[in-house]
Amino acid sequence: MKKESIRERSVNFSFVLPALLIFSIFYIYPFFYSFILSFQQGDGIYFSKFVGLANFKEIIFYDKDFRHSLYNGFFITFWALTFQNILAFVLALGVDKAIKTGKIYRVIFFILPVLSEIIIGLLMREILISNPGILNQWLSKIGLGSFTHDWLGKDTVLLTTALVHCWKGFGWAFVLLLAGLQTIPEQLYEAARIDGAGYIQSFFKITLPLLMPVVSMVIVLTMLGTMQAFAMILALTRGAGGLTEVPVMRIYNHLRGSQVGLACAEGIVLGVILVSFSLLMFYVSKWIRRHWGVLPN
Repeated sequence: MKKESIRERSVNFSFVLPALLIFSIFYIYPFFYSFILSFQQGDGIYFSKFVGLANFKEIIFYDKDFRHSLYNGFFITFWALTFQNILAFVLALGVDKAIKTGKIYRVIFFILPVLSEIIIGLLMREILISNPGILNQWLSKIGLGSFTHDWLGKDTVLLTTALVHCWKGFGWAFVLLLAGLQTIPEQLYEAARIDGAGYIQSFFKITLPLLMPVVSMVIVLTMLGTMQAFAMILALTRGAGGLTEVPVMRIYNHLRGSQVGLACAEGIVLGVILVSFSLLMFYVSKWIRRHWGVLPN
């Protein structure tokens, strides 16, 4: 019986082994190897020199360009957390009540996240570029020539990048928030209406508290996704001479410049920042739900 049990376990483990090997080779090993390289200087292949915490010291205290890339990332994240998610929430509330046409809107709003970021970036570049610029041509043809602008110029390129990113990514938030809304029992709203509660009271006493787990998840995913944005920004602006350089783009540039140790250290610093914000958002969400009576004290 014992031998048979060991044999069964071995057979079961053999089915998991290929996935475990792939995960170890492409995820676990690169993670630890990147951590080792962050203490070195060189290209990581032909030349490496142990420098201890010098890379982290350079990033935290002296590298103004990395801090500027963090600012760019947080600027885009701010617009994603506000404009993008508020728009997604409003649309999700509307579609949740649209019984007949709800499925059509779900498909329409989810098309953009499915498309390639490179395609979106190149397409929007052709539309927004100042010369000739499809958007500027349209504005001139309809008599709004005074609104033509160099949308990818140095004065507005960061804001334009943030808005394009929001336009590209709001579909994910929309789908998640809509799924969360549809898990709230309709009986709660009926009981609230019987007790005389209006739409606003029901929203703040039922909808928002019960939706907080989904809202916190959307906020965390938005932060993680936006701070790691790369492909769309690269295709749209090519970095715009540093004006739209985000942390991942800076890491990519250092890798291309054979500064592998510095790039790995920047990746670890960025990872610590993102994990810290994620944990903070988890505790804030938990406090809000407990404050509103969704969780027991």
